[in-house]
This record gives sequence, structure tokens and C-alpha cells, in this order.
Amino acid sequence: MEHLVFPNETAEYRAARNVLLDAEMDLRRQLEQVAKLRRALPPGGAVAADYVFERIGANEAPEKVRLSQLFGVHSSILLYSFMYGPAMERPCPMCTAMLDSLNGAAPHVRQRVNLAVVARSPVERIRAYARARGWHNLRLLSSASNDYNRDYHAEAPDGSQLPVLNVFVRRSGAIHHFYSTELLFESPEPGQHPRHLDLIFPLWNLFDLAPEGRGADWFPRLAYD
Repeated sequence: MEHLVFPNETAEYRAARNVLLDAEMDLRRQLEQVAKLRRALPPGGAVAADYVFERIGANEAPEKVRLSQLFGVHSSILLYSFMYGPAMERPCPMCTAMLDSLNGAAPHVRQRVNLAVVARSPVERIRAYARARGWHNLRLLSSASNDYNRDYHAEAPDGSQLPVLNVFVRRSGAIHHFYSTELLFESPEPGQHPRHLDLIFPLWNLFDLAPEGRGADWFPRLAYD
């Protein structure tokens, strides 16, 4: 195929770029193949319970809502477990940075699937943090009074929180688990953080486009001058 040529590039650069382009095309095919395998998963286990969460209602007061009530017109729901447990003084900075991005995308996401964010802290505490961050588009739920986090591997036996995204589907009136970002629980490559949420976290993908890359020990700050 004919490749692009940019001003003043060398033959060495173009040769290396063409090798990279072939690899990028292979990666695009692999990503679609993985997505195809994911879409073809059979129904997982029936939900362990119709979990009762807390959210802030239209009257600005806490209210109960069941998992089954979160579906609306769509048959799937994505539930991201936000690392903000009751014993944590501050939420996870990496979760925060990811949710900063997801807050902007949420109205678009909801055109096709349901989306909500779950944390173990009391709902008033979650709302206060969301307001401070300007998260106006995210549906925020508290799992402080149920076993959702433990059942779906968003909480370790010692009570520490884990950033897991679970997908549930409702078919023929029954709710089943469909998918989880289980890659989190596999050993990462040497020198890398676990990369189980890369595809929904634009920050990592932007860093990967630059020669500086992600950095071995970079973490987001929660405020910048």
C-alpha cells in the first residue's frame, strides 16, 4: 500500500514508521477479535442478589435502588467499582482521573448502555466528592450496606478496594453477570501497572502516543496549578 510522507522525514524514519503501521493494523484486528469473543460470551451466573444500593434521589435525599431498577430501556449495565471505601481518607487518584474522563463521556455512553459507578462509602460522602470534582453526569451508587463489592471481586478479604468493572445483562426477565475486567487479577508484565481498563481510560492511550510514554511510577495529582 502507498504510505503517507511528511515534510523532511528521512528514509530511516519512514521505514520504521511503516513497520509500526503494520503492527498497528495487526493490533486493530486483534482488538476487534477480542471484542468479538467478548460479545459472544454466553450468559454468566445469575446475580447473587438483587442488590439494594443507595443513591441521591431527585429530592436530594438518599434513597434505595435495586440492581434490577438500574437497567431502564437498555439490557446491559456497566458498573465501575470506584476505590473509595469507608476506611480510605481519600479516593484512589487513578480512579479519580479515569472518572474525570468518564464523566464527560457518560451522556454518550447512556445512549447505548446503562452506566453507573459504585463505591463502598456512604452515599453522602460519595456525592460530596463528586460535587468537588464536577461529576454531574455519573450515576453514583453506594454499596455500603450490601455485599456487591465482595461478591463481584471489587473488595479484597482485608477490606481494600479494587477497581473492577463488571457488566450485567437482563434477558427474559433474569439478570446475569456477563463480563468482568479479570485481567486485573493476572500478573502484569514486568515494569507495568495492571492494564485491565486501558480501553476506557483515554489518559493512558494519549501517553502511549508520545515518546515519554506512561512512565513506570506516574500517578495523577488530584489538583493542578
